[in-house]
Amino acid sequence: MSKPRGPYAKTSSKRQQIIEAALAAYAEAGSRKVSVRDIAQRVGMTDAGVLHHFGGRESLLTAVLVARDAAAEERFGVFEARAADDFLRILAANASTPGLVKLFVDLAAAAAEPDHPAHDYFEERYDRYRERFTEQLVEQAAARSAAVEPATAEPDAVAADRAAEAAWAARILIAATDGLQLQWLLDPRIDMADDIRRLAGVLLDTLADRERRVS
Repeated sequence: MSKPRGPYAKTSSKRQQIIEAALAAYAEAGSRKVSVRDIAQRVGMTDAGVLHHFGGRESLLTAVLVARDAAAEERFGVFEARAADDFLRILAANASTPGLVKLFVDLAAAAAEPDHPAHDYFEERYDRYRERFTEQLVEQAAARSAAVEPATAEPDAVAADRAAEAAWAARILIAATDGLQLQWLLDPRIDMADDIRRLAGVLLDTLADRERRVS
């Protein structure tokens, strides 16, 4: 695939420069609010010039979260074979960037509105996390159950129940993660990764126990 040329290439390059500046601003902000002017000053532009490349402030912030996810997935390999383990490492790393955590929490609430620029981003993100966590929980619950009671021939009803329960557990894990991020912003002493790890263990025990009872 050929690289963009001309004005489009310059626009794409400038957008990337702005996103990187915004990521740095939020990463360094701590609990302090980041303004468009803070980002603009880092790239030597006006506020209007920055927003011109994204169509508005909310679209710029959405692009920042997309870039944050991409960087985390590249660093930790999330959605690969051990998605849940990688996710815990991401949570631990997030503790070093409260500004980005706050941006995520603030934008997630606003994006519940269907016409919000971040609505599609969050909808797709939650779909991906639910799918990958469900797959992981199905595998791990089956392994725990088999360790206690060797598996027999698996009827379709057992497999369907396992998938439904794992999907429920995935939703609970994601909901707990979002809630913990808000609590952590108020009380940084909370160990988000450890809390989610412990919750995942409880949920896996529950899934494995249910599977043994219905199989």
